[in-house]
Amino acid sequence: MALAVAVFAFLAGQAVVMGQPPGRGGPPGWERVLVLFEAEPGPAERAMVKGFGGSIEREFQIVPAVAASLPPGASNELRRSPLVRVVEPDIEVTGTDIDNTWGVKRIGAGPVHDGTFGQDAQPVLGTGVRVAVLDTGIDYNHPELADFFAGGHDFVNGDNDPLDDHGHGTHVSGTVAALRDGNGVVGVAPEVDIFAVKVLDSNNTGVLSDVLAGLDWCLQNDIAVANFSLGTTTFPGITVWNAFANAEQAGLVMVAAAGNEGVGTDTVWYPARFESVIAVAATTSSDGRAGFSSTGPAVELAAPGEGINSTTPGGGYGLASGTSMAAPHVTGVAALVIAAGITDANDNGRINDEVRMVLQVTAEDLGPEGRDEHFGYGLVDAQMAVLLAYAPGNGTDPDPDPDPDPDPEPDPEPDPEPSFDAPEDLEGSVTGNTVTLQWVDRSDVEDGFEIELGLETGGVITWTGWATVPAGTTSYSDTLADGSYWFRVRAFRLSPAEVTDWSNEIELTVGASADDPPPGGGPPPWVPPGGGPPSWVPPQGPPPVGVHAADQ
Repeated sequence: MALAVAVFAFLAGQAVVMGQPPGRGGPPGWERVLVLFEAEPGPAERAMVKGFGGSIEREFQIVPAVAASLPPGASNELRRSPLVRVVEPDIEVTGTDIDNTWGVKRIGAGPVHDGTFGQDAQPVLGTGVRVAVLDTGIDYNHPELADFFAGGHDFVNGDNDPLDDHGHGTHVSGTVAALRDGNGVVGVAPEVDIFAVKVLDSNNTGVLSDVLAGLDWCLQNDIAVANFSLGTTTFPGITVWNAFANAEQAGLVMVAAAGNEGVGTDTVWYPARFESVIAVAATTSSDGRAGFSSTGPAVELAAPGEGINSTTPGGGYGLASGTSMAAPHVTGVAALVIAAGITDANDNGRINDEVRMVLQVTAEDLGPEGRDEHFGYGLVDAQMAVLLAYAPGNGTDPDPDPDPDPDPEPDPEPDPEPSFDAPEDLEGSVTGNTVTLQWVDRSDVEDGFEIELGLETGGVITWTGWATVPAGTTSYSDTLADGSYWFRVRAFRLSPAEVTDWSNEIELTVGASADDPPPGGGPPPWVPPGGGPPSWVPPQGPPPVGVHAADQ
């Protein structure tokens, strides 16, 4: 299964051939997939995967899913099982790359390190906060990183030695945590415990299953903040979506590069595009939007990302540009906010939501007034964020009204409950072999829609998953082989996990005869021939498979 994914290399002009990590993924022609089960997988689920000739490569705790390699055609059969919720491709992700540390200075980290950010303040350096960088690894022998390197894991090579064999992860880590010693460069939070979670290989590429395994590792090892300077333009599916949502509910602060697709209607990459993740755009030294920086409603914060000086393998330093370089500035500030003593103001048992709110409300507004699609809430501000977290109340109202109105106005009527109803008025049309579906969205709070395709045999319709599309989508197009098909759609939520009833069912005929079954008698491929993404991918469409240097 070939999926066209836009990728970015760390080194300018260096083309990289994207492929599967060595020794994994099965023989040529096999599919790498993520299988999301209805319940926690046990012996029956494992036996079923193996019964179709597949091999299980990873199991996850954060979602009831496995990563597997399957022989051709097996994924379609697996989808028919009532034990399986969805089978989705295990697509590739990559680092979103494009003195001394102008970015660290610009976001106000200096007064935080010095303890001059407020009256009676003490230096805040991130001491003891556990931060993970999910990337190509870290050169943990670098003098700027060795003192506070705390361990990690290599999911690419399957060992406990996450040494950087590319350079991207070391550069990202220096922006988070380079030592404050008067030499070289300094990180935003120079005394955090820094962990390397290697999920990208020596070509700066990896697969979703390794990223999910890295998320599992973060939760098992009490990580407070995780940095994802990586991504893909392709929607990763509800398995990955669930995993990130569950990690947020578990209390993990997740920061990701928005991507280097440039300006557009919505060019933010995944996982930054998930609501559970802080999407970070890149700025220049003059506070402008870096030309490569992705835009869209998911952009939450901005940070320096052009000409960033940081650590490189072998004890050196180097400049790099990209949203990969912007994200670790926000990761470092999040760690400083935690170290400053942010508390659980809403008493929900976690502080990641308070951290996120503090970062939003203290950001320096850039561009149009208020949140916008280029800078989000604005440039992250370490000094103001730490000051708010450090102040009495740690993010609650610091100056409550000492003389409240004894006869306040009554509270207004509460807003009506949001709706979560099944889609209605499903309709469809066929042009050649392309099927287009349209429906009416009757939900205010869905996270997306599941579309199923049915094949009728002897008066009985057998349904199988066809596509998953994001919230607010009301149409979908894809190609099918000649034949007659049934369709239906429903909305789903991730928190709490629930689905609506199915919409009305419709039947459409592709090709000359409704009596002609699809070739082979089975359901259509999970993706159209050639691996094209669904129609809701940003309108510029996927670039050719390969690497585009993001250095400017």
